[in-house]
Amino acid sequence: MLVLARKVGQSIVIAEDVEITVIEVRGEQVRLGINAPKSVAVHRKELLEQIKAGNQPARVKKAG
Repeated sequence: MLVLARKVGQSIVIAEDVEITVIEVRGEQVRLGINAPKSVAVHRKELLEQIKAGNQPARVKKAG
């Protein structure tokens, strides 16, 4: 895992077309702004896990 330190207003860029900017830091919470093409799905990890879990029965039925 790559670990980077950024301050408010600073950004990182992934694959030239995804930019993540630190908007605010308040205690233990960090607000991020993400600019990405519409073709790139952006989800919070816990929501992606719920989406995958919700689709799991459908995947099993198709495979069987």
